[in-house]
Amino acid sequence: MDQEILSNSMKITQSQKHVHQSFPVLEMSCAACAVSVESMLKSTKGVIDAGVNYANQSAWVDYDKELTTPTELRNAVHSIGYDLVVDAEDPQAVKEESALKNYADIKQRTRWSAILAMPVVIIGMLFMDLPYGNMISMILTAPIVFYFGRSFFIHAFKQARHGKANMDTLVALSTGIAFGFSVFNTFFPQFWHVRGIHPHVYYEAAAVVVVFITLGKLLEERAKSKTSSAIKKLMGLQPKTIRILVNGIELELPIASVKVGNIIIVHPGEKIPVDGVVTSGSSFVDESMISGEPLSVEKDIGKKVFAGTINQKGSFQFEAQKVGGDTILAHIIKMVQEAQGSKAPVQKLVDKIAGIFVPVVMGISILTFITWMLVGGDDAFTHALLTSITVLVIACPCALGLATPTAIIVGVGKGAENNILIKDAESLELAHKVNAIILDKTGTITEGKPRVTNMYWVEVPNSSSYQDVMFSMESQSEHPLSQAVTAYLKENNAQYVSLNKFESITGRGVTSIGDNTTFFIGNRKLFEERNSNIPLTITALADEWQAEAKTVIYFGTQEKVLALVAIADKIKATSKAAIEAMQRKGLDVYLLTGDNQHTAQAVAKQVGINHFKAEVLPSDKADFVKKLQDEGKIVAMVGDGINDSHALAQADVSIAMGKGSDIAMDVAKMVLITSDLQSIPKALNLSTKTVRGIRQNLFWAFIYNVIGIPIAAGLLYPINGFLLDPVIAGAAMAMSSVSVVSNSLRLRAAKI
Repeated sequence: MDQEILSNSMKITQSQKHVHQSFPVLEMSCAACAVSVESMLKSTKGVIDAGVNYANQSAWVDYDKELTTPTELRNAVHSIGYDLVVDAEDPQAVKEESALKNYADIKQRTRWSAILAMPVVIIGMLFMDLPYGNMISMILTAPIVFYFGRSFFIHAFKQARHGKANMDTLVALSTGIAFGFSVFNTFFPQFWHVRGIHPHVYYEAAAVVVVFITLGKLLEERAKSKTSSAIKKLMGLQPKTIRILVNGIELELPIASVKVGNIIIVHPGEKIPVDGVVTSGSSFVDESMISGEPLSVEKDIGKKVFAGTINQKGSFQFEAQKVGGDTILAHIIKMVQEAQGSKAPVQKLVDKIAGIFVPVVMGISILTFITWMLVGGDDAFTHALLTSITVLVIACPCALGLATPTAIIVGVGKGAENNILIKDAESLELAHKVNAIILDKTGTITEGKPRVTNMYWVEVPNSSSYQDVMFSMESQSEHPLSQAVTAYLKENNAQYVSLNKFESITGRGVTSIGDNTTFFIGNRKLFEERNSNIPLTITALADEWQAEAKTVIYFGTQEKVLALVAIADKIKATSKAAIEAMQRKGLDVYLLTGDNQHTAQAVAKQVGINHFKAEVLPSDKADFVKKLQDEGKIVAMVGDGINDSHALAQADVSIAMGKGSDIAMDVAKMVLITSDLQSIPKALNLSTKTVRGIRQNLFWAFIYNVIGIPIAAGLLYPINGFLLDPVIAGAAMAMSSVSVVSNSLRLRAAKI
């Protein structure tokens, strides 16, 4: 696949001045970061429009190339603490390498800051009067705050230079003030003693804040480190080399050298490199990555073949018609990329609140200091300093940082216990809003494996010997359905017998001779053409099976039909009950399949689905998802194949079956490990309970601030002379954290 699929995509307008270009973004750690990067890009000279996708860690920019350059865009973003990858040969590889490095760095910082914080907490909580305790705490806390937590200060400073603030600002401000105030009290305790006040230190508060906030970032980075590698795996479907026929000579050349019109040779078991039309030979091709259907498709002269599909036992030659970025596979890759990149970044509730909370708290702290300096009387400075510090301490974002991660951690663990692998916190938060769900057929509602469901023997007395003949003929057949028949007969102790003159009849079946009798296995057309006598009872039974979405195979001689075989992709035992459960929850359930109308209708009827579409291509599925979204629905897509990957990426919530393709599981944000549809209602219930827990956590994280900040500012002092001690403020902060963690843990016992 062309390198441009993974590198910056560029479209030049007719004026040749405006450029649309995409860049990976590095070092974004929260949704507010994405807002900052987007704002900075939009304010850069020459930029017409820009957007940043936090989930996809990428940015797109429309700009006038005569007024700005990618380097200038990078410099603008770099000035607020982030980076754009603009000049690398493989930008995606640079982004992945950076993500892995960042994850390893945060992991180390979390580990060491936690180790150093432990004795600080013990001293601060249990041994406040320990000789040199304050000095020991200061020495241990300094590297936690200013080395392991240095990124908070660096990012906060860069944000402040441009008049911006985020969670880093609040963390840096609260930990810096708490540490600085504690250092002052450690070295100059007499300043407070002469005023009749006992000087307290808050090293443990500063240390614990850094530890917990860093832990939250670690959890987020761990999720990012598992970022979808679907694009690389899709590219892996295309071979690196290709066999081209030139002047009767077979040459093996790099895939990049193929051109439209080249004659390409495909041997058994090989992947088809580009799209084209068969010119000679025949075979069966596994096109499940395109259609999602498990049965291989017969290919002979004039039939189309597609890049990435897999040839079976035969060999053939075909003329290349679409190469490079024009193949169906390349379009799937592009569609997945576009769908993933088109999603607006979900603004985390925490970051939204923090954007307002940070400047408000800073303003209250400053206002508190000024107010006390004006009306505080003799103790104005003392009260002003204590109250302003207390406001900042009680506003410490420890609980705020824990509110979402703790609920998500418990929710994800609860999902794993119920065979639901949740890879994306945003999907877990959004799933409870789903009101439309789309199900793929093969491998999702059905087992995805064709099996013999019925076998009717006309000649019962001789069925044992005939069974051996059928087994031997199907063993030599290359037809994909033959494997289902041989597997069934093998379970019934069929034995291999010697046959003569085995012949495959294209589009009909196979024939062979045994004991001077010519046997046939194939469809009804084969037997009608051979003048076999097909009784009405047999045709009636065949019609009945076909009405049940089964493929019917005839076995017999030229004189008579000996047996009838029905093959179908069985519906999973739990599918109907799961679909009924979804419908009881008020969800609109849709069935989309690449199979024919007859089969789709039969399957939909059996499982109780009223809305279905047949013969849909991968792009049709994604378009249908988009159509429902345009109608205002929150759409969940459930699939298991490569052909579902575009629709999965487009959907609001994407769910893959655990036994499906790697691509589907990579693109999807939820994976049902057991491939049981009954896990879907559980996943939706889990989302509801998790979101409820997050909201409760945020309430507890802020209720102390709502009540405590006015009291910390001295609101009660004129009334009853009460002035909140910073120690009590620290305890309130700790209590909010305990409330948040305890509330999150309740989810572990919840029933979903």
